[in-house]
Amino acid sequence: MKKLIYHITCAICVICGVTACGYEIPTKFSESNELPNIYPDYANVTVPINIAPLTFKIDGKADGMVARLTAGKEEFIYGGNKIQPKADDWRRLAESAKGDAIQVEVYMEKNNHWTRFKPFNIYVSPDSIDPYISYRLISPSYVTYEELTINQRCLENYDESVIYDNMLCSEGAKGQCINCHNYQQYDPNRMQFHARQNLGGTIIAYDGTIQKINMRHDSILSAGVYPTWHPWLKLIVYSTNDTGQIFHSVDPNKIEVFDTESDLIIYDVEKNEVRNIENDPTELECFPFWAPDGKTLYYCSAHFEYKDTIGKGQELITRIEELKYNLYKKSFNPETLQFGPRELVFAADSLTSHPSPLTSKSATLPRISPDGRYLMFTLAKYGVFHIWHHDADLWLLDLQTGDVRNMEEINSPDTESYHSWSSNGRWVVFSSRRYDGNYTRPFIAHIDSEGHGSKPFELPCEDPDYHRQFLKCYNVPEFMRGPVTTSPQQFADAMKQEAKNIKYLPQP
Repeated sequence: MKKLIYHITCAICVICGVTACGYEIPTKFSESNELPNIYPDYANVTVPINIAPLTFKIDGKADGMVARLTAGKEEFIYGGNKIQPKADDWRRLAESAKGDAIQVEVYMEKNNHWTRFKPFNIYVSPDSIDPYISYRLISPSYVTYEELTINQRCLENYDESVIYDNMLCSEGAKGQCINCHNYQQYDPNRMQFHARQNLGGTIIAYDGTIQKINMRHDSILSAGVYPTWHPWLKLIVYSTNDTGQIFHSVDPNKIEVFDTESDLIIYDVEKNEVRNIENDPTELECFPFWAPDGKTLYYCSAHFEYKDTIGKGQELITRIEELKYNLYKKSFNPETLQFGPRELVFAADSLTSHPSPLTSKSATLPRISPDGRYLMFTLAKYGVFHIWHHDADLWLLDLQTGDVRNMEEINSPDTESYHSWSSNGRWVVFSSRRYDGNYTRPFIAHIDSEGHGSKPFELPCEDPDYHRQFLKCYNVPEFMRGPVTTSPQQFADAMKQEAKNIKYLPQP
């Protein structure tokens, strides 16, 4: 009888817009002017209307917690050590708070005493977000790099699945290593990724067909590495890289990844043809990215001349802090498929063009907003692989005005890198080491029409403790309009096939 009364009471609460179901707001408590100590820190963040429920827990010592979430006439009460709103409740709150905010009151109990903390808001933007992101999951360790996957995650709920598992084509001592995945215009049916070592090759998936391409050729440095699809043509620009890696013995950056040589190539998916587009031996070109109009290619490049007294790798290591990358662009004619000469966009290494905060730095990973106005990039003291640099920050260049600034509202004291724009240009996702300095995790921030960012929020999980217990790094997060439907085994089957050799075209 008591159980029946309990269920009837809960049903009445739901009808009235309040879900207590065993939890009530304390009647006696003291007030605190401080925000509650919770993890993840979701206080006063801005989220998209279609995001999965934000869950959080007590970050510290407490005996219990009760939280009241309200928006308009909707009110829900949750309790325990973790606050985990139900999907239906969250959707009602978000819809009611659209263009406004969900108010969150947190009460914590310690030693039989309750404290009400300063309430905070979760602002709900009417700007939706792409329903999926994908990323590479890898341990922050050299010895276990083969144990990695490309995964996809639905942002509207907590569903996650594997796109490709590296171990499917690793055979004992014959290991494989997958690298950067990329999509044409956020389309999950048009993607590519590359695998090195065992059964290596480039996988091109395009509208239901899957090909394995051998992009190696005597006339180019390597197979394609960092890719960028043209917005509508069946063309992919890659950098080709002779990459090395060292381990610092005392430097807090731990690992240094560098290129002793790097060039840019363009691959025609339909004709299976490759040609060089930048291969100056005194320039290290890397990280290409197409502008959304398809008429401009952006990339970064460092000028570096070897003295040839020792091997290239050893010399570059000894001079690693001299390695400063600038941002460049090349015009492109989509009809003739010809590029123009390179043009300087941003001189990060210059002592004369910019004030002291920008003096002699290195800029990498240019990413253009879908409206073509903003170029977001990472800036650090030196080098190209900023994901391992604790001083790496996100910067924003307004391509209309030429103004450039540190995105202080997004950055933290630790690494920010691997950033991507959403298809509507209102959100960015990036990898950050802000919580512990070791693991990169996905953070999302809203970007308004004037290029100002909101306080970033960590990718929400059903269990708020998940990222602290999941010992993998999230690298290269990319937005997608939907899920990749090709199975991991289908990709593995394609990877085990003989690769199709490319045709090399000499530069005109």
